Amino acid sequence: MTEQPTRIGILGGGFGGLYTALRLSQLDWPTTKPEIILVDRSDRFLFAPLLYELMTGELQTWEIAPLFQDLLTGTGVHFRQGIVRDIDLETKRVQFETGPDLVCDRLVLAMGGETPTIATPGVAEYAFPFRTVANAYRLEARLQHLEADSNREKIRVAVVGGGYSGVELACKLAERLQAKGRLRIVEQGNEILRTSPDFNRNAADTALKEHGIWLDLETTIEAITADSIALNYKGTVDTIPVDIVVWTVGTQVATAIAALPVKKNQRGQVVVTPTLQVFEHPDIYALGDLADCLDADGQQVGTTAQVAIQQADYVGWNIWASLSDRPLLPFRYQHLGEMMTLGLSDATLTGLGLKLNGPLAVVARRLAYLYRMPTLDHQIRVGLNWMTQPIATLLQNLT
Repeated sequence: MTEQPTRIGILGGGFGGLYTALRLSQLDWPTTKPEIILVDRSDRFLFAPLLYELMTGELQTWEIAPLFQDLLTGTGVHFRQGIVRDIDLETKRVQFETGPDLVCDRLVLAMGGETPTIATPGVAEYAFPFRTVANAYRLEARLQHLEADSNREKIRVAVVGGGYSGVELACKLAERLQAKGRLRIVEQGNEILRTSPDFNRNAADTALKEHGIWLDLETTIEAITADSIALNYKGTVDTIPVDIVVWTVGTQVATAIAALPVKKNQRGQVVVTPTLQVFEHPDIYALGDLADCLDADGQQVGTTAQVAIQQADYVGWNIWASLSDRPLLPFRYQHLGEMMTLGLSDATLTGLGLKLNGPLAVVARRLAYLYRMPTLDHQIRVGLNWMTQPIATLLQNLT
């Protein structure tokens, strides 16, 4: 009887999950190569740091959200689209909303975070989350509807959250709407980009002023309606008209992860060992947004794309090591810096001894993200398009 290959199940196709799958597919296995199955609820991978560029038409969907089937062609990784309903930790059996169960020898939890249910009145009904391509499409449809109204003097947008997501999105929307836009950022803290380097924060402050974006600091949301938002500033509530409220704050682990009887922190993240294994379940690994991780130096790591990408290298290696009688490696995080877009021709980049802003940072940011795209084939396709698009646009304008 032919021996069945080892099966590795990876739940979640974000940076952590997809890059783990690709890493596993590239390793030199001493015996039969395992069966690698990547599962995600969407049929597309999302390069989330470039999602803002959809709002200004700088990039196309296929560039930042390629199909998993296209990315995984020739890798030996199998893709399955599905929604996880339940996970049995002892048997490593995964149940889905529809379709057969998946039983694995090694299991990777990389399902990222979800936009939480907010109790504030009107948020669920009227606010626009901005986390997925579907979210971007919905926001795009609303913007197009408002832009088509010739009788509308201003398009009033409130972006909730003064972190990277809120600041970057606000700047992109300001570039798109120009004089027709009236934008504000609502932040409950006393400053934007609270955990960011001063260089980035100062550049963002300047960009927001240049774009005419109003800042409501130390402000919370009391309620949202179809055409208004109630803001609470130190006990004083002011209700103002608004056409769009974009919600960029908050995250929670997936329902299937929240139900797991494993060690978690106060935010519901799964606590992992330095080798990224779930406590008391050495055949199960967790990384990315859902993992609470201290690296080998005792450093608490964040939930950013660069953390997930680096963790994926270690998870892939450690699974290979566990199946090859090799020692596992504790995760060591190397902070490579931070990047932020502040409009069409403005960005910041800090890290590895560099501090850039303006057009040069725009180019550097694009090149850095191009390098980080998941496969060489996709890097080449996107890179060629970025090089030829300006020429094609010039020729189109000449004709």
